[in-house]
Amino acid sequence: MEKFDLHILGCGSALPTTRHFPTSQIINLRDKLYMIDCGEGAQLQFRKSRLKFSRLNHIFISHLHGDHCFGLPGLISTLNLLGRTAELHIHSPQGLEAQMAPILSFFNREMTFRVIFHEFNTHTPTLAYEDRSLTVTTIPLRHRIPCCGFLFAEKPGLSHIIRDMVDFYQVPIYELNRIKNGSDYTTPDGEIIPNARLTRPAAPPRRYAYCSDTCYKPDIVKQIRGVDLLFHEATFADDAHARARETFHTTASQAAEIARAAQVKQLVIGHFSARYDDETILLNEATAIFPNTVLGRENQCFSIG
Repeated sequence: MEKFDLHILGCGSALPTTRHFPTSQIINLRDKLYMIDCGEGAQLQFRKSRLKFSRLNHIFISHLHGDHCFGLPGLISTLNLLGRTAELHIHSPQGLEAQMAPILSFFNREMTFRVIFHEFNTHTPTLAYEDRSLTVTTIPLRHRIPCCGFLFAEKPGLSHIIRDMVDFYQVPIYELNRIKNGSDYTTPDGEIIPNARLTRPAAPPRRYAYCSDTCYKPDIVKQIRGVDLLFHEATFADDAHARARETFHTTASQAAEIARAAQVKQLVIGHFSARYDDETILLNEATAIFPNTVLGRENQCFSIG
């Protein structure tokens, strides 16, 4: 099965701690890297996770709070120092380009590559990016400013050729692509060989959903139903429910309620408040509702699906 991994670079919230970096993640799909949010220190964590800068071409920013985008100037500067020439695409809500342009023009006056900004709608699910392997769709969230999560959905693969059957029927090589795409094979004698005899179904496409930052928002369940892996913010424990509501964040038990309602396969919680020296309380509250929950940790890697 092709690689589809989640690397967590940071899973803390806005206030810095010695235990967590601000929010940032990397999706590795078939050795193409896609960054989600870029808090301070993201490029250092990138190195620690032994990822290659050259394979990163798209960055998705959920919202314009500093703990989700303050790492961008440093990362772009590093890529410039490395002599990058490939374009870098940054997808975000409206306003990021206006903020970044003067910083880049001041600190990176001789850029070796283009940075291209793409703005997306934060009110309705929107296709933010698509290539041959996947689609990235926004998940409208509810925070203090416009904010979206992201749904990374692998595209369905082609059927797998059963080599013994292809050899048995002496299928020409030039017919294989048609057969992978679902066509039957007609022998020189006119016999029709059903596609199901020549192929095995491709593995089901995998999906990953990222939801941070947001208050409890049950209407996202429909969009993320059945995903292989869900990352949902769990900033606070239940005893800080009022604070969560005030700051438009989620408790661990609320994140678990979302996961249970959406029937996801696994839940990773993160974006932990700096008030917690030990996130076990968050894990316990979440697993009481959705047992297949784990704490996000820096430099942790999850194989999706």
